Amino acid sequence: MTLSITSEPVKQPKIDQSIDLKLKDIIKTLPKSVFIKDGRKAWQQVIFSVAMVALGYLGLAISPWYLLPAIWIFTGTALTGFFVIGHDAAHHSFSNNRRINDTVGHILMLPLLYPFHGWRILHNYHHKHTNKLGVDNAWQPWTPDEYNTAGSAMQIVYRAMRGRLWWLASIVHWVMLHFNWNRFEGKQREQVKFSALVVIIAGGIGLTLLTLTTGGWGLVKFWLMPWLVYHFWMSTFTLVHHTNVDVQFTPASEWNEAIAQLAGTIHCDYPRWVEVLCHDINVHIPHHISTAIPAYNLRTAHASIKENWGEYIKERQFNWDLIVEITDNCHLYDPEKCYQPFNDFHS
Repeated sequence: MTLSITSEPVKQPKIDQSIDLKLKDIIKTLPKSVFIKDGRKAWQQVIFSVAMVALGYLGLAISPWYLLPAIWIFTGTALTGFFVIGHDAAHHSFSNNRRINDTVGHILMLPLLYPFHGWRILHNYHHKHTNKLGVDNAWQPWTPDEYNTAGSAMQIVYRAMRGRLWWLASIVHWVMLHFNWNRFEGKQREQVKFSALVVIIAGGIGLTLLTLTTGGWGLVKFWLMPWLVYHFWMSTFTLVHHTNVDVQFTPASEWNEAIAQLAGTIHCDYPRWVEVLCHDINVHIPHHISTAIPAYNLRTAHASIKENWGEYIKERQFNWDLIVEITDNCHLYDPEKCYQPFNDFHS
């Protein structure tokens, strides 16, 4: 189904979570070719992203001030491509070699100051529990009871992140979750600690040298503004991938993995230049059906899913109306009514 953009959000009928549909049933309908890793294509993505980021920083170095906003947008979007490749590496869909995946993930996420293992572990948890109410850790909505019992400070933060400041949500997520290795145990704790310390030490040295050589304005110009654009896309992709007025979150006792991955995630079309720089991260449904599908095969997989399972999927078009619809209506979650705006509930 394709959802049109209207002034009033349109909710589709709720999907019966008890239907006998398993994830393996969907995977069996996909072409086997979409699971094949192609080392040439993978490294071409790396070369392309490195070239685009280098072009962006060259533009920042030589352009007049009035072109800087456009170049910040370009550079931050190109940097998001680094994250997408690291994202494939985290799912081992970049290479069959675990060491290569970990190395590529660390190197490409380092300019973004993102700890690879901390993000990898938490993100894999999200895939395992997508849209499981009270369990999913990616873009979990609060219920009215959770909101009402939260402190006033947390309520302010939640309202901001669910409203017009959605584009800062990724920064909050980054600060709160990915540097705290004490929340992990055993081998995972050591991995998260290693990634966090790599980012803290390398980031501290790099940002200090940048400030000493280019001054405070250089820090803003070459790091802060592209980094904020990157987080804009991280926040936006995550929000749009998992938020629609009729997206269902269900308790563990009722949760159906296949329905959660197929109907609980959203495909969204962005301007083509964004999709190219970000390696089709917007083609999100097949990625939730199987994380083994490399980014360069997502479109083929999506076409197959649309052909075989089109009645379940949601497709949107990225524009300001979509953001307004989400940030005006998708605030608190009622198991019977799905997403509701804050104004529909009273403390």
